[in-house]
Amino acid sequence: MTAVVARRGRTGSVAWLVGLGIVLAALNLRTAVTSLGPVLDQVSAGLGMSGVVSGLLTTLPVLCFAFFGALTPALSHRVGEHRLLLSALVLLGVGLWLRSAVNTSGVFLAASVVALSGGAIGNVLIPTLIKRHFPARAGMMTTVYSTALAVGTMLAAAATVPIQRAAGGNWHVALGVWAALAAVSAIPWLALLRSEPERHRVRGTGPGELVRSRLAWAIAAYFGTQSLIAYVMFGWLPQLLQDNGYTPDQAGTVLAVFTGLGIPISMLVPALAARMSDQRLLVIAFGAAYVIGFAGLLTGKALWAWTIVVGVGMGSFPLALAMLALRARTAEATAALSAFGQSAGYLIAGAGPLAVGVLYEVSGGWTIPFVLLFAVVAAQMVAGWYAGAQRVIEDE
Repeated sequence: MTAVVARRGRTGSVAWLVGLGIVLAALNLRTAVTSLGPVLDQVSAGLGMSGVVSGLLTTLPVLCFAFFGALTPALSHRVGEHRLLLSALVLLGVGLWLRSAVNTSGVFLAASVVALSGGAIGNVLIPTLIKRHFPARAGMMTTVYSTALAVGTMLAAAATVPIQRAAGGNWHVALGVWAALAAVSAIPWLALLRSEPERHRVRGTGPGELVRSRLAWAIAAYFGTQSLIAYVMFGWLPQLLQDNGYTPDQAGTVLAVFTGLGIPISMLVPALAARMSDQRLLVIAFGAAYVIGFAGLLTGKALWAWTIVVGVGMGSFPLALAMLALRARTAEATAALSAFGQSAGYLIAGAGPLAVGVLYEVSGGWTIPFVLLFAVVAAQMVAGWYAGAQRVIEDE
């Protein structure tokens, strides 16, 4: 009896540490992306970057998320999930610190790849850890994870410029401070190194097998289309607002509200999705919010209100994260599905901001870019209808 109680105590301690580690890691996964945007002009000027290099910087996140995310299951099987996430946070912190300390654009790019590789690995690994350590509470823990991810995303976007001002306009300090947050987030995973879970392979979840899975492709398409819309909104919403008479400060405020809206939505959606036998009703609801919001933005009136409606549609992101756990029975299958869905999805998403920019430049307005976005929403709803049905990857 004493041995059983001791075992349960150790299990509870591990679960508590894993939960804390997931929250801290999630706060960091987007800091390399959203801390750079607000000071990109100063960084480009300070390092003498060309327009091509600056454009490459904005494309690096989706490329790194796709490439390193695809490698994560194999790395996890080789070194272990806890060790790999600790390594990812170390890469993230080192990359953030390096790029804040350099004075050449080439090294800045290389350091950004290092930081983004850590974020990419964490993207894929955390849904696996949730499935392994909290199988009966996957919905609740996905809520915790997606909420922390949204908080970290908004925090880095909102706080970088005030930090820069407090540092006398020094962008090096404004970017480097986020390395300290990554260092703190590594502490629970240092304590968890001795509790590495056993590693197994599950038949039917290899990359070649997932390529033949309709469910895997449906999840990849759903994840990719929602990411495409998100990157378009983050990149082009300020321009749309300013074209309709908003000042840069007003556009920045609307973008901050739009980003912050992801926090309460992330607190609600995964837990709600986990309680439903299938998630197709949510797929339709978020798709409808996109359609209504985009149609409103096209009118050029009350843009802040229609931006909020689009923000509600962005609930498709925590829903996509929840599906990664809900569409698999085991942690190993979740890892494979997460890697495939996110890697293929980010490749889809990467084309979005560029395509919208080209269409905006060629057409001289927003009608044609929004036609593209309506088509993306239609594809998202078709993919989501299949991905949201009650089925699991192992059965395919």
